[in-house]
Amino acid sequence: MENTSVDFTDKIHAEVRLFSDNVQVGKMNLALTGGRLAVFHTEVDPEFEGRGFAKLLLERLVRYARENDLKIIPLCPYVNAQFTRHPAEYDDVWSKDWHQ
Repeated sequence: MENTSVDFTDKIHAEVRLFSDNVQVGKMNLALTGGRLAVFHTEVDPEFEGRGFAKLLLERLVRYARENDLKIIPLCPYVNAQFTRHPAEYDDVWSKDWHQ
């Protein structure tokens, strides 16, 4: 059974964590800045790759952003690729102008 959580290590830094049978198997590294979540890295343990776990992490991140009225800065290559491939799905949370 898989479950996810968003855990802040301090006021700025957080992780989206993915657990499978109560063992952490993946995470995303984030930082909260100016009402936006910057996502730096997505990681799934090699033995769990190919099971859609990165997508579960992304879904939890997006749900958290929507629940908290936050935008996402997709600095992570995986998140950026998903946002670019499916712009309509993520348009409401995608901070496209973060670098301007």
